[in-house]
Amino acid sequence: MRFFGFGEEINEMTQFVIFGIPWDYLTSIDLPNSSIAPEYIRKITDDIGLTTEMGFYIPDFKAVDVGDVIIEPRDVEKNIITIENFVKNLYEKNKNVIPIMIGGDHFCTYPIVKAIGNHIKKKESFGVLIFDSHLDFYQEWDKGVYSHATISHRIYDLEYVNNNNLLIVGTRDIDIEEFELANSENIKYLNAYHIIEGLDYYIESIKNFFKKSDVKNLYVSIDIDALDPSIAPGTGYAIPGGFSYRDIWKILREITENFDIIGFDLVEVAPNLDLENKMTCILAAKLIVEFMYFIRSKF
Repeated sequence: MRFFGFGEEINEMTQFVIFGIPWDYLTSIDLPNSSIAPEYIRKITDDIGLTTEMGFYIPDFKAVDVGDVIIEPRDVEKNIITIENFVKNLYEKNKNVIPIMIGGDHFCTYPIVKAIGNHIKKKESFGVLIFDSHLDFYQEWDKGVYSHATISHRIYDLEYVNNNNLLIVGTRDIDIEEFELANSENIKYLNAYHIIEGLDYYIESIKNFFKKSDVKNLYVSIDIDALDPSIAPGTGYAIPGGFSYRDIWKILREITENFDIIGFDLVEVAPNLDLENKMTCILAAKLIVEFMYFIRSKF
């Protein structure tokens, strides 16, 4: 099963490389099962129409789906290296591809950002935008420094990431410890409630943050819980007050017009918690393919 039936072989014409990371060992509760999300999100694309909303024919994407990273669920250090090498191998086949990762819990993002950050030559132009209802900025949580609740902190610890090129948006469930940690490091985040001031204001705030730091190349990570649970119930932490589909659709379109998206992911979908109509998996698949179109329209 491949995402929208895309092929498997990377060549010199390939623009997008989709892959899954079926790993959720570092989720802090037992209820969700996001390790099965890559399989379920791929499967749902058999039942989705083959055009984007703007009328682009999905089979015309220069995209491949190379399958899943092979994971050993409890061997965290080994998995980090395996995922980094997986991405490195993609670039060896075509240095210009845009990786698209389907998780898995949010920690899967860390080795992807690390691999892409290592690959990009002009690191001073690199930025990371995270959509999440949580800061995920604990220093340690549950099993230690590696957790889906420490992901933003681990990304921040990378030598080419700092408080001027890392932005977290959609936050609305922040614990005292991470609140104090984030403020002590002057981490910038844009709480979800600011959207009541207008979606255009929200988008301008995101754009201005990265432009002020001369960021041109952006990696985007989308935790599905950034969206409101009324439209994305299939996730472990369903926090009220999130983005609508149209909100995030417009945000993604606008940031793509202003920055070069060099990779993105969508994580934390838990198909076992989804409704019978699979609305969260459908939403995830639609967001991925719409975001691909926005990026492709710049070529």
